[in-house]
Amino acid sequence: MNAHGVFWLGLAFFLPWLLASVAALPGVRRYCLGLLPFASLPALGVALWMPGGAVLTAPDLLLGMQLALDDGGRGFLGAAAFLWCVAGLYARRYLRRDPHRAGFAALWCLTLAGNLGVFLAADVVTFYACFACVSLAAYPLVIHERDARARRAGLVYIVLALIGETCLLLGFMLAVSGSPELGIPEVRAAIAGSPWRAAILGLLFAGFGIKAGLVPLHVWLPLAHPAAPTPASAVLSGAIVKAGIFGLIQFLPFGLALPGWHQILLWCGLVSAFYGMVAGLAQHNPKTVLAYSTVSQMGLVAALLAMALQQGPPQAALAVAGFYALHHGLAKGALFLGVGVAASSGGRALRAVLIVLALPALSLAGFPLLGGALAKLGAKLVLGEGVTTLLFTVSAIGTALLMLRFLFLLKGEGTASAGANARAPAGLLLPWWAAVAASVVAPWAWFTAATGLAASYPLALGNLWAAAWPVAVAAVLAWLARRSGWRAPAIPEGDLLVPLVAAGARLASWFPTRFRGLARLRLPAWRPTLQRWFDAGSARAERSLSRWSISGVLLLALAILAAF
Repeated sequence: MNAHGVFWLGLAFFLPWLLASVAALPGVRRYCLGLLPFASLPALGVALWMPGGAVLTAPDLLLGMQLALDDGGRGFLGAAAFLWCVAGLYARRYLRRDPHRAGFAALWCLTLAGNLGVFLAADVVTFYACFACVSLAAYPLVIHERDARARRAGLVYIVLALIGETCLLLGFMLAVSGSPELGIPEVRAAIAGSPWRAAILGLLFAGFGIKAGLVPLHVWLPLAHPAAPTPASAVLSGAIVKAGIFGLIQFLPFGLALPGWHQILLWCGLVSAFYGMVAGLAQHNPKTVLAYSTVSQMGLVAALLAMALQQGPPQAALAVAGFYALHHGLAKGALFLGVGVAASSGGRALRAVLIVLALPALSLAGFPLLGGALAKLGAKLVLGEGVTTLLFTVSAIGTALLMLRFLFLLKGEGTASAGANARAPAGLLLPWWAAVAASVVAPWAWFTAATGLAASYPLALGNLWAAAWPVAVAAVLAWLARRSGWRAPAIPEGDLLVPLVAAGARLASWFPTRFRGLARLRLPAWRPTLQRWFDAGSARAERSLSRWSISGVLLLALAILAAF
């Protein structure tokens, strides 16, 4: 065992937990935002330079914690760590006057710890603990603004997050019941031969599908992304959503005959891809457009994973799906950070911001020689010739329309919010430039390893034309729509949630008139007494913890984790 590698592996995992514990202490509070960029640096170094083979085991933590870095997790870890780093730099300036910045920093580090832990976990218990941590700790980031919009988004987010965690817990419990070990490879093998295989796969699809934003489990995403502060939106879409995709890659038994399941995942992916495009074009908030774009792009990744389920050796399809997801994470992070930069810019500065933002936007659309075009070339190798490949090509037109819609809305929002001579501060510009540069350069560095194609392959005239014409068609359609004055019908944020809430309200109003006898029920006499005892104890605990601000809650959570 490489002791040097084990040390860095442990530092990458435990440093964010440590910083989360101390970020809101009285002596550290004023410097808390300065800690954010450093929390993910060890993980970035591990992903870039540490050779494989190092395994960290902690037999006394959880049920025997195991951390390892494999080839599949390396790319996810590196992209997530980089995005968390630049978003942390961005948050230093963005939230420097925020009165709740200490709590934000602590919960940021806690969410980061869970996100990185998902990519490093080698056993199912550690994976679930980290997945639950990233889901639950992100809730305060969503509601950070504390207005009505943020609270509504937070309510939807936490309800779906708890449903997802429950599905995963049940699925993992069924899976480990037939596994001799708790390691992820052993559990994945046990799923393939389990008599509960259908139930396990259904629960895993639901749990990971909620996190990945697949339709119809996506409704939290277009609400949470616009409500959260801009740096939190960047990591929500660029890194946290990828935990759901990575979970599918880790636990689905690829390479085995699973009749019907690959069709379910394929159609969920394709429906998500096109539904996200249609709903995104009907939005009027640039961050909401980006959120629906994430739904669409994760649908395409899910379709690639479905092809990996169907094919014999799945390694090529899994590599391309991972490449597609990682490119999306970097490009989407750059776009979200650009929203805050545009809001602080006006006049010529805003035009320059929009020109730079066009790079990651065109990359997502698949413009020639950018990351999206490289990812689509790899996807076509996996998909072959057929209807699915045609749908992928058509999706490029929809993505390009979404990006044009985003840039148009952002131009109007920046003009309205900033003065004619306003310029974004360097604290926002520098990390944003780094994110844009990474979204352009990193896909070229990954291309050959992920697809097996030569670096010159995207330069062929046929490939250049195949990447260019969908973007050109989208530009013509956008020009015609603008020239004719056509407007898309309005779709509210949360789309499917709106009629569900309305139906629930009608159902709730129906019950009191039909079941008036329920109102006459009385609680037993001992219930009010127990309630008073519970309220008194809760108040004392709250007063004790309030002396330590958010760090008291975090220390209590760490103590409970250590006890487990």
